[in-house]
Parts: sequence; C-alpha cells; structure tokens
Amino acid sequence: MLAATARTAPKPAVRFPDITGRIEHLVIPTRFGPIPATVYLPAAGVDRPAVYVNVHGGGFVVGHPEQDDPWCRYLAARAGVAVLNPDYVLAPQHRFPDAPQQIYDVVCWAASCDRAWDGSRLCVGGQSAGGNLSAAAARLALELGGPRIALQVLHYAPLDLVTPTRDKPSTIGSRAVLKPWMGDLFDTAYIPDAAQRRDRLASPAWGDNADEIAGIAPALVVTAEHDRLRDEARCYALKLGAAGVLAAYHEVEDVDHGYNIMSSATAVTEDSYARIAGHVAREVSDRT
Repeated sequence: MLAATARTAPKPAVRFPDITGRIEHLVIPTRFGPIPATVYLPAAGVDRPAVYVNVHGGGFVVGHPEQDDPWCRYLAARAGVAVLNPDYVLAPQHRFPDAPQQIYDVVCWAASCDRAWDGSRLCVGGQSAGGNLSAAAARLALELGGPRIALQVLHYAPLDLVTPTRDKPSTIGSRAVLKPWMGDLFDTAYIPDAAQRRDRLASPAWGDNADEIAGIAPALVVTAEHDRLRDEARCYALKLGAAGVLAAYHEVEDVDHGYNIMSSATAVTEDSYARIAGHVAREVSDRT
C-alpha cells in the first residue's frame, strides 16, 4: 500500500519542461540480480562525459527512480554529465545491508572503463534515503579500495538511524513532513534489529562511525532548515570537515524534507539544483 501511494508523478512545479534531454534504458548486473536503469545524457557533442549515479529516496521502503526524472534531466543538462538513475531493492523484501551493497555494485559498474561515459570521473548522490545509500557506497569504496569517487552528494539524508525519529526536533514542530511514526515504520522495515542500526553503513553520523573516514570521497551535504534530519546531516558534515573531506555544507532556508518534490517552491528548488550541479561540474572537471 505504501509503495502504491508513493508512486505518483513529480509535481509540475519541478518538472523543468524546457529541459527535454536524451535518455537511454539499460540493465545493470548486481549481486542481487539485474536492475533497470535510465541514463540521462548531456547535450549532443559532449564526448565521454563524467557520470553521476543518482540514488532515489523513499525511506528504503517506497519510492522509484522516476520521481527524480526532473532532477536527472536538469543535472545532465547543466553539469554536462551522464546521469545514471537505477532502481534498487527495497525493504522489507530486502533488508539492510542489501540496498547499500547493491548501490555499491552499481557504482562499480558505472566506473568500468568500457562504458559510454568516463567512469574515472564519477560522482554518487541522492535525496533522503538515497543520500544515506550514497554515503554507504562512498564508505565501501573507501574500505574496499575503489572505485574513486569525485563527489558524494548527500541531500537531506538520514544519517543516524539509531536515534528515534521522535527525538529529532523540527523547527516547525508537528507540521514537519517527516512524522515520528513514519521514521519508525521505515527504520523498522529496513533494519528490524535496533542494534544493527549502529552499523557505519546505516548510521555514518552516529557515535564514532566517522572516526576513520580520512580519504573518503569529498562530500557536498545539503540540508533543509525545517527537516528533522537536518541536525544529523550537519553533524556528519562537521565530521567530514574534521577529516578534510567536506566539499561544502549548505542549508536550504525555510523548507522541509522533500521540498523539491513535494512542494511548489520552484525558485528554491532551482537555486538548490544549480548549486549542486555547479559542485558536480567543478569536481569532475578538476579531477586528473
């Protein structure tokens, strides 16, 4: 029922109808079986573009790649990169750590030298749960010796699944988008064993999980002012900064969780997208 409810089209306010773009469909092999993906290509004439692996949100339980279609089109057009937008396994059918392992498989596949893009210039990022999985993929790349990631983008991501959602305050109180019951439902479906939520791939901002992250991919951390998840992302940004790997931290003012796909804040969304696209373009062009 949750999955059916979440499978709605993006709001017109964030569709960017002027950006048509070019897309291709493909299938990516992973340890949990093949998964479909869409590739958003930059303007014709861009030879061997860098690649950005986009990971959609949905609390690890719901959501679908199509919800990020406007963002993927925007990023491909504005940053001049190929954007790989895959599906991935969801809870409760697949619980932790299946999803982060599968996203890592996708990142490794995208980094291969025989793709239509330049896999040596690779970024990974996502919104909400997609940001959590992007952080996990970057951690696995650090621990397993690759692939090299130019930038990880963590956009209003849950980075501490240990602390109950009810204990995460919002500046707008009960009007916050993310309700305590929602966090409890998603976290329980994804990781039923509360002790397992302490894993560094599940909760990178919790405890001492970020004590050994020197050398991890540079991170752009973007939060929303009224989001219950803001403080844990800010905490992780501070830890990334202490390790010398924080590319930038930006808090989007006067918006809540999911502002870019659940509200009509078009100007705010465009400004945020432009900021992220600029970071991506700089990081992939600066890499040698």
